[in-house]
Amino acid sequence: MQNIKHIFFDLDNTLWDHRKNAKLTLIKLFAKYDCANKYQLGFEEFHVQYDIINEEMWAKMRDEKIDKAYLRKHRFYDTFLKFGIDDFELSQNFENQFLDDIVEFNELVDGSLEILDYLTAKEYKLHIITNGFEEVSYRKIEGSGMKNYFETVTSADSLNIRKPNPKIFEHALQIANATKEESILIGDDWIADVLGAKNFGLDVIFFDVFNDQPALTEIKRVEKLVEIEMFL
Repeated sequence: MQNIKHIFFDLDNTLWDHRKNAKLTLIKLFAKYDCANKYQLGFEEFHVQYDIINEEMWAKMRDEKIDKAYLRKHRFYDTFLKFGIDDFELSQNFENQFLDDIVEFNELVDGSLEILDYLTAKEYKLHIITNGFEEVSYRKIEGSGMKNYFETVTSADSLNIRKPNPKIFEHALQIANATKEESILIGDDWIADVLGAKNFGLDVIFFDVFNDQPALTEIKRVEKLVEIEMFL
């Protein structure tokens, strides 16, 4: 892949371990508000239900069926409602503190810094395209020690559009002064990253961390970040 000069990474769950950091944050909030004793609610069952609701809402926001304000109002509220807890104030306390507290953890996906060091040494220009909330995305990058690796960061929030919308890829290439032919995207989301990039005409490496698409042949695919070295 000698023509590749620019590498665009997704952020959450590709480099920055959102799943792990979110769980650690929820454990903290669950204890702070004494949910186990007040509501006879187990953390694991709460966490499972939150994950389901949160993932569904992010998919709807990606597909432009709901907006950010709706997600922030409902993801915790709807989760507590599943357990018969109708407490909007509690849900908003969780929501507001979740975004502040999550950046205290900053766990990275295994191999993140190693692959960034490898690509930097090979003089690739590295960039971020993230669907995550702008108010925390930059703090995630800086707090986890990744800031100096990236030349540009494209935040969906700042454009009010999200992957797989082709406009976000177009904007990212523009500010990076890059062309499609010399660029590749690496991400973990099949719809937002892989299909979004391919439909835009951008080459892609699918970080298939859950082994979701094992039969793929026409898509470059890795299960560990270190495997990116096979392609770049």
